[in-house]
Order: sequence, then structure tokens, then C-alpha cells
Amino acid sequence: MSLDKVRVVFLGDTGCGKSSLVNLIANNEVLANSWTTVGCQIEVKLHEYKEDTSHQKQFFIELFDVGGSISHKISRNIFYQQINGIVLVHDLTNRKSQDNLKNWLFEIINKDGKDVLKGTNASADDMDTEQFLGICQIPILVVGTKNDLIDEKQRKLSKNLAFAQELGAEEIYINSRELRSIQAGSTNAVKLQKFFDKVIERKYFTRDNSTFYDRQRKIAGLQSPLSESNRYFSPFTSPTIVDIDNNNNI
Repeated sequence: MSLDKVRVVFLGDTGCGKSSLVNLIANNEVLANSWTTVGCQIEVKLHEYKEDTSHQKQFFIELFDVGGSISHKISRNIFYQQINGIVLVHDLTNRKSQDNLKNWLFEIINKDGKDVLKGTNASADDMDTEQFLGICQIPILVVGTKNDLIDEKQRKLSKNLAFAQELGAEEIYINSRELRSIQAGSTNAVKLQKFFDKVIERKYFTRDNSTFYDRQRKIAGLQSPLSESNRYFSPFTSPTIVDIDNNNNI
């Protein structure tokens, strides 16, 4: 029997630790070697929805690790289709990566090169948080990485400046080089569990279960460049097509 699935996209500046984070979540192991993601790396996690309750059910969560290079900004919008959740990732040792989280949200909203906010000259600074939430309305989680490399003073400063507060989203701090960062029963693990449950609930158990892209189309009158087929390719390399449902290269 095939399992239902949801799609979560991981966004953040190059070098902020998205790949290590995704690998830790999906495979419960530390990534031995890090590299710059070109296009998008996809991992799949088996998630127990409402674990240890009468409503427990298994779902597949597709984790889209999207490359953060500025040179790929125009092309990576192909990976923003039919997403059900957003994880914003920033490097706790790099204040700029935290400041840029708003730019990532703005990029998603304007992924087709058509501004749905104010005009062709609008920027992330023009984006009101309420406007974004009105368009998006899907779960967001903010993750600060490299938690082991900052002191308590820096940690408190980061919390005070947290963009997560504006979004009303949960935020966790992780050291992706330590398995215990998301070990069962830890605060981080509980927040991750609740976030994934919320993503699933939003898609399958609410009246408005449309994805972010569907909602954006209603607002901006956009047409989808892709079919509903779960096939993706990297626009930055030769087009290797991956059939996510069957996990086969075509």
C-alpha cells in the first residue's frame, strides 16, 4: 500500500548547513562530507503522524534541499511547486544569513518573476509579514544551525532578533554534527515532530488543503509550468529526471 506524502522545502543561504540538517533528519546520521548543493537534493523521511495515539499513521515527507547560490536564483523556482511546508535555515555564526530569511520568503512568493505584492520594483523590504502569511498560510519552521559554535550571549541575541517571532513560527537550534541534537524526546525532536504533523494536517485534514502554489495562483492568476506529476530536475545540470514515487532514475 502506497503512503500519502507531503513536500517540505529547506531554504537558506549557501553554507548555512541545509544539507547536513536534511541528512540528519532523513537518515538520522551525521553527514561525513559537506558540499555545495547544485539544483536540489531530495531526501525522503518516513514519519509517524500523531505517534502513540489512536490517530497514528505513516506518511512520506519529501525533503527538498534547495541550493542557495545567488547565481541560481532565477532557475530554482521550479522547486517551489506544490510545497506543503517551509523550513528556513540560517547559520547562527553568520548574522547575515538570518537577516536574509525574509529574502527567501520573498523569493518564493515571486517565484515566477511576477510580483504579487506591490509592483515590479518591490523588494523583500516591502514585504509585510501579514501579507506573506495571507498568501502562504502553510507551516513554517525556522532552524538555526552550528549551535555548537556560538556562546550564550550570541544565542540570546539571535533569539531576540528571531524572524520566527514575526511569523509566529517555532525555532530550533541544532548542531548537525551531533545525533543527539534531534534525539527522541529532546525539545528539538518534539518540535520537529509537531511541525511535520502540522504540515500533514494542513494538507489532509483541513478544509483548505490547497498547497502554497495553488493559493498563489488564485491570488496572482498564475498558470503552472508543471503538471501534477512528481518529476523534478536540476536546471543547473544535465536534466536527469527523478520519479519520486518510484525512486527510479528515468
